[in-house]
Amino acid sequence: MIEVKHVTEDHHLDQVFAIRKKVFVEEQNVEPEDEFDEFEDSSRHFLAYYDGKPCGTARWRFTPNGIKLERFAVLEQYRGHKVGHHLVEEVLQDIMKLPEAEGKQLYLHAQLPAVSLYSRFGFVKEGDQFEECDIMHYKMTKPPF
Repeated sequence: MIEVKHVTEDHHLDQVFAIRKKVFVEEQNVEPEDEFDEFEDSSRHFLAYYDGKPCGTARWRFTPNGIKLERFAVLEQYRGHKVGHHLVEEVLQDIMKLPEAEGKQLYLHAQLPAVSLYSRFGFVKEGDQFEECDIMHYKMTKPPF
């Protein structure tokens, strides 16, 4: 069973950071100073559980360009089990609950293997591929709701 919760306690945030460290820093060789940034406190973080075990994470935040969804990470052993799908779904539901989000452009920087996941939620590629932290991405946008 997959469950996704909005993170409100520090010990859950520690689990979020541990998952991101494992996926981005250790697996994908992203520099820690690029992964952990000045937006940690202003973002809404989410933690996914698979059969009660923390296994995935995501966050979103307001930016001058709209609302950015980012830092989607699923531990390797849980990939292919719809954890990412549940994370995207929960993040979008959370955004839609807030009146101040209405009419804002939703966007993200999708690593190439994740493009099809975001496409299923109505995100479309915008522009050319680009490199971020030595990983190829597409900017993807979703019309405001």
